[in-house]
Amino acid sequence: MSPTGSYLEIDGRPALRFVREYAHPAERVFGLLTDPAELAHWFPATVVAPDWSPGATLTYTFETDGDGGTGTVLAHDPPRRVAFTWEGEELHFEVETLRSGHTRLTFTHLLDERDAAARNAAGWDLCLDALDATVEGTPAAPEGGRTPDWEQVYEAYVAAGVPSGAPIPG
Repeated sequence: MSPTGSYLEIDGRPALRFVREYAHPAERVFGLLTDPAELAHWFPATVVAPDWSPGATLTYTFETDGDGGTGTVLAHDPPRRVAFTWEGEELHFEVETLRSGHTRLTFTHLLDERDAAARNAAGWDLCLDALDATVEGTPAAPEGGRTPDWEQVYEAYVAAGVPSGAPIPG
């Protein structure tokens, strides 16, 4: 496995960005970002989302650790954009239909701490690999925690100079 994300700063805030392309319509990809049953196949926590309107509250739960905190929907514009917070950090998903008919997904995670970049990037890489499988109809939930795959990707991010140093659970 190799890292697919990039580190950047947006308005002085540390951020991660991932871009994926799918041979599926935007509506299919967008549904995987907002349907809790689909999120269960790739997102790192169970998401309870009774409503996706801006300002609505989301609840996150981890299978092993329980409480994953809460978030707030920032934007919801099907099938182009959804953004929400998770414990103060922002997750932005932009869905774009390409001329080829394929769909480009751009995911940007605005971080609170610069040193969390490599740790979080490695986790998102594994989650987005699970999203890739889900889009293709072969869902496989990502393994949580510090797995050998995660460690390999994390070390690659660190070697590439992505900020690191935040505590690593597990």
